Amino acid sequence: MRIKAYSGRKTQTEEQNPQPGGADIKFLLCVLFLAGIGIVMVYSASSTIASEKFGSGYFFLRKQAFFFMLGVIVLAAARYFPLKLLHGLAYPLLALSFVFLVAVHISGLGVSAGGAVRWLSIGGITFQPAEFARFAMILFLAYSMTKKQDKLEDFYIGFLPHVLILSIFVLPILLQPDFGSVVILGAITWMMMFVAGVRISHLVLSLMVSIPILIAFLVSSNYRLQRIIAFWDPWEHASDGGYQIIHSLMAFGSGGIWGAGVGKSYQKLFYLPEPHTDFIFSIIGEEFGLVGVLFIIGMYVLIIWKGIRISMTTEDFFTCLLAMGLTAGIAIQVCVNMGVTLGLLPTKGLTLPFLSYGGTSLLLNMGAVGILMNISVNRETVVSEK
Repeated sequence: MRIKAYSGRKTQTEEQNPQPGGADIKFLLCVLFLAGIGIVMVYSASSTIASEKFGSGYFFLRKQAFFFMLGVIVLAAARYFPLKLLHGLAYPLLALSFVFLVAVHISGLGVSAGGAVRWLSIGGITFQPAEFARFAMILFLAYSMTKKQDKLEDFYIGFLPHVLILSIFVLPILLQPDFGSVVILGAITWMMMFVAGVRISHLVLSLMVSIPILIAFLVSSNYRLQRIIAFWDPWEHASDGGYQIIHSLMAFGSGGIWGAGVGKSYQKLFYLPEPHTDFIFSIIGEEFGLVGVLFIIGMYVLIIWKGIRISMTTEDFFTCLLAMGLTAGIAIQVCVNMGVTLGLLPTKGLTLPFLSYGGTSLLLNMGAVGILMNISVNRETVVSEK
């Protein structure tokens, strides 16, 4: 059953407020506020590490501030980019992202960190191709399923081609290895196909086939298996697999209700690994307490809800799918990161959107917000090719 885009019928609230500008300003302020907190928290969480490794406590702060300013430019460009031109970018960006993923393995440009080769360095610029591939895949799926929207229930048109493209992208990501990105990319693809109207029986079949394969892949690697075991009982594995989870939970626990105060985290002092990237939420919990954690969660809820509303209220099938895919990408990343730091999911290296240190993630998420705002403002303009 297809979840249709906006029906064209305005509610009383929409008739009283025909311009979505006010809501978009609130949306933008939420994003900028989170990114601003991110700059402060990246400095707080990384200053000691940066002083030790690079001789300056401002090393990560300067880079994150630069990424933020560049991200604002990307957001503004995406906000005013002609939506119809995105159609023509679907295949080129998909091809380019695949080239980047393959280049990590065969060009000698891949950058290794933590036992994985997930970054690509070109001309002194280092970025994570899997993040770029996620955006390219969302754009491709929105465009492809829009072109086939009357035949999406056909297995060979609506389901199989999109799953094959996903499979082609999954292979180089698994070889990095980056199992988490594969799961997220698969979840986004499944969700977009569901929203578009792909037959439920085909989607259920894909889950039945995928889950055993994913489980087999999980247990095939010793370090992934250790993470699963440590997840069930981290205190039993406090010196190895459960180390990060335990120190993350200790950070939240020591923060209490009101927190220890900005800059007063104890766990960031070489106890909690990756405090400015994967586990920045733990440092926020320690320094701002339960109140700060709930506030951050509330900001994400507002951003995700706004993205869902934009998708539901656009009249155009392409922008409906695009908005849903971009929103799902942010939402899944938030849930996985928070789930890991709170001990609800096995440890997985994944940044927290807008808050964690990392240029690729921040720029692409800011661009996603710009596109969502663009769709919101132009939601009554049909941009799909007929």
